[in-house]
Amino acid sequence: MKAPRKRDEVAPESDVQPDAPPPRRTRHFFGNPAAERALLDAYRSGRMPHAWLIGGRQGIGKATLAWRMARFLLAHPDADAPEVERAVDLSVDPDHRAAHLIESLAAPDLALLRREWNTEPDPPRHFTEIRVQDVRRMLNLFRHNAAGGGWRIAIVDCADDLNRASANALLKMIEEPPEKSIFLIVAHQPGRLLPTIRSRCRRLMLEPLKERDIVAAISAFDTPLADTPPETIAAAARRADGSVTNALRILARHGAASTRKLEELLKQLPSVDWSVVQTLSEDLGRNKAEADYNAFLDTVFQWLDTQVRAQADAGPRRLAPYAQVWEKTADAARAVEIYNLDRRALVLSIFEDLGAAAAAARR
Repeated sequence: MKAPRKRDEVAPESDVQPDAPPPRRTRHFFGNPAAERALLDAYRSGRMPHAWLIGGRQGIGKATLAWRMARFLLAHPDADAPEVERAVDLSVDPDHRAAHLIESLAAPDLALLRREWNTEPDPPRHFTEIRVQDVRRMLNLFRHNAAGGGWRIAIVDCADDLNRASANALLKMIEEPPEKSIFLIVAHQPGRLLPTIRSRCRRLMLEPLKERDIVAAISAFDTPLADTPPETIAAAARRADGSVTNALRILARHGAASTRKLEELLKQLPSVDWSVVQTLSEDLGRNKAEADYNAFLDTVFQWLDTQVRAQADAGPRRLAPYAQVWEKTADAARAVEIYNLDRRALVLSIFEDLGAAAAAARR
């Protein structure tokens, strides 16, 4: 029988990366100053769009920027106030009441839409999508006036997780927004959203971060990673492809025995040592190996990305096998998560596909 959740046990948050603070508690914003300025200028102009689509690859500060804007709006509900006119960015005093309300998710005029925690499976895990009932519950915010005539704010993190029904439910509200409401919609792949949602948003695309911004962002975290040697963080930043999330995953894998074993196997491709792969699959199939399994998938995708970049001049025929493995692995990993399938079989299948792809790319 599954043990009941303790009364004071807090469910994991789907918008929080391991070893990083939640975006709503991230005080600093690194890189993309023009995007922050665009939000501030739009607010001061008196012609604030009611919906913003904040796009770009994962881990470059999109959610952090959305929360900065939300915090600023709650702290300064009057766009004509002197504090708004003097502002050089969207920062708010950490001791401001709006900052405390947002940090504790207690702001009455702000709603967060994200994947919720599902307690039904064993072990529990997040839903794989944002459900239509989640959207309808969030939209209750817009059925009453904001306190003190301020703003009603919805943050969607992230829109990639919407299914068609939940996307359509969100669209209905964006089409006819109530007065003084704003939707801050985070998307890793904006092009995959409903065209009708995209057309009703002002698009704000963020650029990948520079290495120095990644180092600064991680060094500013109030987590154990802040004590990581600077040279280790810098090395991860160089390999992170402009993303703090990628750098965090590299740091998480750093020194792990399973990761070292996997990296050695990848170096040997297209040759596959099936005895080592079998042992690795057994290790990753254990119930308590969730972190190692996620690191395994991250490493595989990173290897595929490296192969594509290294052979970019080889032409589509050479790159096609890697693209096919990427897509097949992503679909299979998603099925394992949704249906709680055996991870061991997936590991074996991935290596079979990687070996074949590496051999085909050499022909």
